[in-house]
Amino acid sequence: MNLRQLEFFVVLAQTEHMTQAAKKSNTSQPNISHAMTMLEQEIGVTLFEKKGRNIQLTRHGRIFYEYIAPALTEIEKGQRKIQEMVNPDSGEIQFGFIFTMGANLAPKLTQSYHQNGNHKIKFEFQQGNSNQIIQMLLADRIDIGICSKVSSDPELIYQILTQEEMVVVVPLEHPLANYDNISLAKTTQYPYVYYSKQSGLRPYLDRQIKNLKLDLDIICELEEDHSILGFVGQDYGIAIMPNIPSISSFPVKKLTITDIMDDRNIYLAVKKNNLEIPVLKKFYDFCLENTNKKWD
Repeated sequence: MNLRQLEFFVVLAQTEHMTQAAKKSNTSQPNISHAMTMLEQEIGVTLFEKKGRNIQLTRHGRIFYEYIAPALTEIEKGQRKIQEMVNPDSGEIQFGFIFTMGANLAPKLTQSYHQNGNHKIKFEFQQGNSNQIIQMLLADRIDIGICSKVSSDPELIYQILTQEEMVVVVPLEHPLANYDNISLAKTTQYPYVYYSKQSGLRPYLDRQIKNLKLDLDIICELEEDHSILGFVGQDYGIAIMPNIPSISSFPVKKLTITDIMDDRNIYLAVKKNNLEIPVLKKFYDFCLENTNKKWD
């Protein structure tokens, strides 16, 4: 049993005429007849019987039609829905991004995309840390994501989208608040509020601290940037974090780091199979073409 046989069956049931059914199905009468013979053999009952020059459904055929006709209608609806979703001019995109990208880059990209002739595209957004974004990608809960590269899963493709500048933040009344620029070696005598292991930033920070041969006094670990800023603002400790716009909303001082550090890369991540979907490929290419690789 295949979809084409079922489509022939429904048309024949509705027209009750072999020639009309063949014409409506854009095929030949022998094709319709052969398909019905194969369908009846598979089901094990006669679906049609002759009535003069026409044919009509048998009792079993009517029962079969009651199930198949609405099922084919639902299949057609599903096909239309998927076609609408993947249409590059009017489809849907599930877009996920890490918290720091929600303040600037993610809204800039989506707004710019809409303004560049793609206003019919519908976005739905998800936020989380990098590990959560990657899990959402792998589970098909989102189509495309902005995150750190904390997984080398072969299903995913990563492209560098931008870099984040890292800064030190200290309480306003802290001794280090007298500086505008600082080497991290001068901060090690003070307690640190640090990113937890659930954060995509943690492996990068650990690597930089190790490269600089520093030993930090970490008194607490937190996952999210604003929580880090909240604890620093309450004089709980100092922190190294991305230079995000919301720093200015907290009672902290931002210091430029003078040490040479590796680029903090932020990636555009997508499942390989998703790049075959027109609406996603179009937005993916737009993001890569319209993002400065260096921070603002």
